[in-house]
Amino acid sequence: MGARYFLFALAFLAITSDVAHATDPNQLQDFCVGVENPHNGLFVNGMFCKNPNDVNVDDFHFQGLDRPGNTRNQVGSAVTRVMASNLPGLNTLGISLARIDVAPFGVNTPHHHPRATEVITILEGTFIAGFVTSNQPNGGNKLFAKVLNKGDVFIFPQGLIHFEANIGRYPGVALSAFSSQNPGVVTTAAAIFGVNPPISVDVLTRAFQLDPRVVKNLQSRTFE
Repeated sequence: MGARYFLFALAFLAITSDVAHATDPNQLQDFCVGVENPHNGLFVNGMFCKNPNDVNVDDFHFQGLDRPGNTRNQVGSAVTRVMASNLPGLNTLGISLARIDVAPFGVNTPHHHPRATEVITILEGTFIAGFVTSNQPNGGNKLFAKVLNKGDVFIFPQGLIHFEANIGRYPGVALSAFSSQNPGVVTTAAAIFGVNPPISVDVLTRAFQLDPRVVKNLQSRTFE
């Protein structure tokens, strides 16, 4: 009786374990063109799916990535994003891209993407780009940075703070690809000093070892 019960228990655990953990990592349809209106749609992966019978070729087409972004701002950079929100055919496909324009000596300020790894390709100009590791077991963080020229490719692992700066005398352009249709972006300076409501001055003073007047000055600024 004991042995039979033991075997039954093992079989039950195996079955329930398979049921609990079984997943299908692949998409279950050719596409899910995103639409705003749920009428005749199905809510999947953040957006409603357009009725396949109404899908047309323009749902998979985007124009304008050849046009430079406006870099006349305090950081000297502009990002033109192509995601499911403006290219509906990307919905559920797990990818997106962006054009990054950086003026001479401008910077795409330190930031991270919580939901995606990024691959950047330099189309024009000379950049320095890098990312910072998470906290290391022996303390501190490590910077991986490199000068990139036209045709170079560099990777920013998911969730790690990174940046790009144009160190040349001419406008720079890069193309980024993301492993998510909605990678998200957290701009480091804005998230810390520009958040609303603001983080306590006492907290930031202690965390960054800054004079409270410096913290208040930073909190009064507008971040891109």
